[in-house]
Amino acid sequence: MKPLLMGIVNCTPDSFSDGGLYYTPSSAVDHALRLLDDGASFLDVGGESTRPGSYGVSSQEELQRVIPVIKGIRSQNTSTPISIDTSKADVAEQALDAGATMINDVTAGTGDERMFAVAVERNVPIILMHMQGTPRTMQDNTRYDDVVGEVKSYLQERVIRVKETSVESHSSYNQQIYVDPGIGFSKTPSQCLTLLHALDEFAAVGPVLVGISRKSFLGKISGIEHAAERDSVTAALHAILLTKPITIARVHNVALIARVLQIL
Repeated sequence: MKPLLMGIVNCTPDSFSDGGLYYTPSSAVDHALRLLDDGASFLDVGGESTRPGSYGVSSQEELQRVIPVIKGIRSQNTSTPISIDTSKADVAEQALDAGATMINDVTAGTGDERMFAVAVERNVPIILMHMQGTPRTMQDNTRYDDVVGEVKSYLQERVIRVKETSVESHSSYNQQIYVDPGIGFSKTPSQCLTLLHALDEFAAVGPVLVGISRKSFLGKISGIEHAAERDSVTAALHAILLTKPITIARVHNVALIARVLQIL
């Protein structure tokens, strides 16, 4: 079964491949609507870069970036699932109020202990990603004895914690909990490939989201220095991974990956 595509909407000046291109609300909304026309089944709206070495921003800054975009998308499209890409519970809450319908947390709830409570109380799906450290420091944290086993164990624990939060709050939480092995986040290129080989292991934990689009490990393998020029190798790797149990593929160039999947 081919994966559903999640189109990336970076409302940031400093994201690794398209920072600043969609920084104004109008340009971000236009980009989001194009991604839908190109075949995206989900949109992922983020206002804080998580590229290696990046600094965080305040909740206020993040909200100023994402809320007008989410509202703008919703004014044109009332049904497509919109994910808010944030590690801050207050940003997630206000994004859900504005029209977002799911949460994508690269810290898997470790960045803000209220995040799971928000997901449970609002009864929305959540994406839990593996990362060691923070985006600022993660590439200094790439030591594993067993990268597959450790990432899987971490994601299992985080899924259990969401379910425990539901029990503790006496809430009827019946939404999907997606797991993301965090390709390129506190991982070497070799470790990224090892994790991709082992995606069946993660599918045993929950439906899998994979984000490999334009990542630096593809640049190191292919020799393509600039992230925006890595769409060809991104497409090739998605083709190779088609037999893997990927539920959602998070991508920049939706039109290209949709064509690849169609041809395959």
